[in-house]
Formats: sequence, structure tokens, C-alpha cells
Amino acid sequence: MQPKGDQLKKAITFISEKREQNSGITPAQLIRLVDEAALQFDLSPKDGEFLLRFVKDDNSQDTA
Repeated sequence: MQPKGDQLKKAITFISEKREQNSGITPAQLIRLVDEAALQFDLSPKDGEFLLRFVKDDNSQDTA
């Protein structure tokens, strides 16, 4: 078993790779992607919330 910090990093990498593959990802798809990553990498609810905020903040910077 890996430390949760490593799992969170892997989840961020996973989402980043998916977003590169699909640059037109919608906010609803992004939420589903975060949910998928949280399950796949066994993140706590707190880590899942952090991940969602992280990718939403990143997404708003992409459109600025």
C-alpha cells in the first residue's frame, strides 16, 4: 500500500493525461473524471474534494 500523498499525485497525473487526450472536456465530465480517479486511487473524501477544487481551479486558468 502506498502513502495517500502518492495516490493523490497519481490521481492528478491521471486526470491531466485524460484532459490532454480530450481538450474539450466539460465541467460535468471533469467531475465524473475526478470521481473515477478518487475510486481508482482509493482517495479519502477529503482528498477527493481537494482534487476537485484543484482541477476546477486549473480549469478556470485554462480559460483565462
